[in-house]
Amino acid sequence: RCKTGAIGRGGRAGTRRSDHGHATGWGVDVTGLALGVAAVSAAAMGGVFFAFSTFVMRGLGRLPPAPGMAAMQQINRAAPTPWFMVPLFGTAVVGIGAAVGAAGEPGATLAVAGAVVYLAGLVLTIAYHVPRNEALDRLDAASRASEPAWSAYLRTWTAANHLRTLTCLAAAAAWVVALRARAGR
Repeated sequence: RCKTGAIGRGGRAGTRRSDHGHATGWGVDVTGLALGVAAVSAAAMGGVFFAFSTFVMRGLGRLPPAPGMAAMQQINRAAPTPWFMVPLFGTAVVGIGAAVGAAGEPGATLAVAGAVVYLAGLVLTIAYHVPRNEALDRLDAASRASEPAWSAYLRTWTAANHLRTLTCLAAAAAWVVALRARAGR
């Protein structure tokens, strides 16, 4: 796919740019770099969600309802920072870019699969988790009337979070395998 010349095959020193423009003048495989960044970032996001699925929500559920709910309300209020939002949404952007860049190359199908699966998790976050977090935030944690809503939130939010965790980890795995396929071209 690459024309022979001064910069190497696949954008490394010794060949020219590929027909897909993956190489830079520095000999960097931009698509490969994007796949690596997306994989690491998706795995990190999956780790955050995994923590909630495996022990954070269980720990909050062991507290009496009022302090457990109040703690989750504070966690939800603290979450939307650049340290969380940039990896959450940036992974999608980088993953889509990697999938587009991989078109016609080894690992392209896996790159696209990773992007689709990660986007599914992002849609789950936006369409399912955020509205439930906002509804929880409107409740009075000190009120006994809020206890059934808290109990339901713990159960349903956590179950959906397991799926969100799996989407992140599956996307990371797909992107790693796509990267390996590129390395073996």
